[in-house]
Amino acid sequence: MQALYQWDMAGQDLTSIERQFREEHQLADTDLEYFSELLHRIPAQVDTIDAELARYLDRAPRHLDPVERAVLRIGVYELQQRLDVPYRVVINEAVELCKQFGGEQSHRYINGVLDKVARNNTYRAAERQSRGRAGR
Repeated sequence: MQALYQWDMAGQDLTSIERQFREEHQLADTDLEYFSELLHRIPAQVDTIDAELARYLDRAPRHLDPVERAVLRIGVYELQQRLDVPYRVVINEAVELCKQFGGEQSHRYINGVLDKVARNNTYRAAERQSRGRAGR
Protein backbone atom coordinates (compact mmCIF):
# COMPACT_ATOMS: atom_id res chain seq x y z
CA MET A 1 0.00 0.00 0.00
CA GLN A 2 2.77 2.42 0.89
CA ALA A 3 4.59 1.81 -2.40
CA LEU A 4 1.40 2.44 -4.40
CA TYR A 5 0.76 5.56 -2.33
CA GLN A 6 4.28 6.76 -3.17
CA TRP A 7 3.73 6.08 -6.89
CA ASP A 8 0.39 7.90 -6.85
CA MET A 9 1.63 10.93 -4.93
CA ALA A 10 5.14 11.38 -6.35
CA GLY A 11 4.80 9.79 -9.77
CA GLN A 12 8.07 7.94 -9.23
CA ASP A 13 9.21 5.15 -11.52
CA LEU A 14 7.83 1.81 -10.30
CA THR A 15 11.17 0.02 -10.62
CA SER A 16 12.81 2.68 -8.46
CA ILE A 17 10.09 2.40 -5.85
CA GLU A 18 10.40 -1.38 -5.78
CA ARG A 19 14.18 -1.17 -5.43
CA GLN A 20 13.85 1.40 -2.64
CA PHE A 21 11.37 -0.76 -0.71
CA ARG A 22 13.52 -3.86 -1.10
CA GLU A 23 16.58 -1.97 0.18
CA GLU A 24 15.13 0.26 2.89
CA HIS A 25 12.21 -1.64 4.35
CA GLN A 26 12.17 -4.86 6.30
CA LEU A 27 10.39 -7.17 3.87
CA ALA A 28 11.45 -10.49 5.37
CA ASP A 29 7.82 -11.45 6.06
CA THR A 30 6.61 -10.12 2.72
CA ASP A 31 5.66 -12.19 -0.31
CA LEU A 32 7.96 -10.29 -2.68
CA GLU A 33 6.40 -11.78 -5.80
CA TYR A 34 2.95 -10.61 -4.69
CA PHE A 35 4.36 -7.20 -3.71
CA SER A 36 5.86 -6.83 -7.17
CA GLU A 37 2.65 -7.97 -8.85
CA LEU A 38 0.54 -5.39 -7.02
CA LEU A 39 3.09 -2.62 -7.53
CA HIS A 40 3.35 -3.12 -11.28
CA ARG A 41 -0.08 -4.40 -12.32
CA ILE A 42 -2.26 -1.94 -10.44
CA PRO A 43 -0.69 1.13 -12.11
CA ALA A 44 -0.88 -0.67 -15.47
CA GLN A 45 -4.64 -1.11 -14.95
CA VAL A 46 -5.35 2.03 -12.94
CA ASP A 47 -7.85 3.49 -15.42
CA THR A 48 -9.89 0.28 -15.47
CA ILE A 49 -9.67 -0.08 -11.69
CA ASP A 50 -10.70 3.54 -11.12
CA ALA A 51 -13.60 3.18 -13.56
CA GLU A 52 -14.84 0.16 -11.60
CA LEU A 53 -14.39 2.02 -8.32
CA ALA A 54 -16.27 5.06 -9.60
CA ARG A 55 -19.41 2.94 -9.91
CA TYR A 56 -19.49 2.57 -6.10
CA LEU A 57 -18.10 5.88 -4.86
CA ASP A 58 -19.80 9.09 -3.84
CA ARG A 59 -17.01 11.07 -5.56
CA ALA A 60 -14.39 10.57 -8.25
CA PRO A 61 -11.42 8.39 -7.22
CA ARG A 62 -9.08 11.35 -7.68
CA HIS A 63 -10.94 13.14 -4.86
CA LEU A 64 -10.39 10.33 -2.34
CA ASP A 65 -7.82 10.51 0.39
CA PRO A 66 -4.61 9.05 -1.15
CA VAL A 67 -4.43 6.25 1.43
CA GLU A 68 -8.05 5.28 0.80
CA ARG A 69 -7.44 5.41 -2.95
CA ALA A 70 -4.42 3.09 -2.70
CA VAL A 71 -6.27 0.63 -0.47
CA LEU A 72 -9.35 0.60 -2.71
CA ARG A 73 -7.23 0.06 -5.82
CA ILE A 74 -5.57 -2.93 -4.18
CA GLY A 75 -8.95 -4.27 -3.10
CA VAL A 76 -10.53 -3.95 -6.54
CA TYR A 77 -7.49 -5.49 -8.21
CA GLU A 78 -7.57 -8.45 -5.82
CA LEU A 79 -11.33 -8.90 -6.18
CA GLN A 80 -11.00 -8.96 -9.96
CA GLN A 81 -7.66 -10.68 -10.53
CA ARG A 82 -6.85 -12.78 -7.46
CA LEU A 83 -9.76 -15.17 -7.17
CA ASP A 84 -7.49 -17.41 -5.05
CA VAL A 85 -7.91 -14.87 -2.23
CA PRO A 86 -11.40 -15.10 -0.68
CA TYR A 87 -13.32 -11.85 -1.04
CA ARG A 88 -13.85 -11.60 2.72
CA VAL A 89 -10.06 -11.75 3.20
CA VAL A 90 -9.59 -9.00 0.60
CA ILE A 91 -12.07 -6.78 2.41
CA ASN A 92 -10.68 -7.55 5.87
CA GLU A 93 -7.10 -6.79 4.79
CA ALA A 94 -8.22 -3.50 3.26
CA VAL A 95 -10.06 -2.55 6.44
CA GLU A 96 -6.99 -3.37 8.55
CA LEU A 97 -4.75 -1.26 6.29
CA CYS A 98 -7.11 1.68 6.72
CA LYS A 99 -7.24 1.24 10.45
CA GLN A 100 -3.45 1.42 10.50
CA PHE A 101 -2.77 4.13 7.92
CA GLY A 102 -6.06 5.87 7.10
CA GLY A 103 -8.29 8.40 8.73
CA GLU A 104 -10.24 7.64 11.88
CA GLN A 105 -13.37 6.24 10.22
CA SER A 106 -11.99 5.48 6.75
CA HIS A 107 -12.10 1.73 7.38
CA ARG A 108 -15.91 1.87 7.42
CA TYR A 109 -15.99 3.59 4.04
CA ILE A 110 -13.51 1.09 2.58
CA ASN A 111 -15.54 -1.83 3.94
CA GLY A 112 -18.75 -0.52 2.41
CA VAL A 113 -17.26 0.20 -1.00
CA LEU A 114 -15.43 -3.12 -1.35
CA ASP A 115 -18.45 -5.04 -0.11
CA LYS A 116 -20.52 -3.45 -2.89
CA VAL A 117 -17.83 -4.23 -5.46
CA ALA A 118 -17.71 -7.88 -4.35
CA ARG A 119 -21.49 -8.28 -4.27
CA ASN A 120 -22.30 -6.58 -7.56
CA ASN A 121 -19.84 -8.16 -9.95
CA THR A 122 -19.74 -11.48 -11.71
CA TYR A 123 -16.12 -12.32 -10.92
CA ARG A 124 -17.08 -13.29 -7.35
CA ALA A 125 -20.53 -14.77 -8.05
CA ALA A 126 -19.45 -18.42 -7.73
CA GLU A 127 -17.71 -17.74 -4.42
CA ARG A 128 -20.72 -15.89 -3.02
CA GLN A 129 -23.07 -18.68 -4.11
CA SER A 130 -20.94 -21.41 -2.54
CA ARG A 131 -20.72 -19.44 0.73
CA GLY A 132 -24.51 -19.00 0.68
CA ARG A 133 -25.07 -22.75 0.32
CA ALA A 134 -22.49 -23.53 3.03
CA GLY A 135 -24.23 -21.19 5.47
CA ARG A 136 -27.54 -23.03 5.26
